[in-house]
Amino acid sequence: MRETVLVSACLLGLATRYDGKRLLEPRARDLLERYRVVPVCPEQLGGLPTPRPPAEILGGDGGAVLSGAARVINARGEDVTGAFLRGAEEVLRLARLLGARQAFLKAQSPSCGLHPLGVTAALLLREGLEVYEWA
Repeated sequence: MRETVLVSACLLGLATRYDGKRLLEPRARDLLERYRVVPVCPEQLGGLPTPRPPAEILGGDGGAVLSGAARVINARGEDVTGAFLRGAEEVLRLARLLGARQAFLKAQSPSCGLHPLGVTAALLLREGLEVYEWA
């Protein structure tokens, strides 16, 4: 049986991006051939719709959001921190249920990015998963 990995759903061409557009990361085919791939979208799992206003972390990074020192605010000025935290927890729950130890996540996302660090990426790293960032 192939190893299970989590992959940002938007990288697989699913319409989960904030703007509802489809994006297929060309390297995703390699993942599909090598691993048992589980698509995840933390923002949808946290209860946000698609499309949705873009959001950014204010006052720090994803680690600061986890500790309560920063917030996630969307372009309408709405605080969506709770949804981002719920989504991160759901992704972690899936990782644990399925035994996933790696995640391939969307770059420059307030949920999934590593540079700057997103909420879900921060939680997965804190819990010992290997996290890779893809454009």
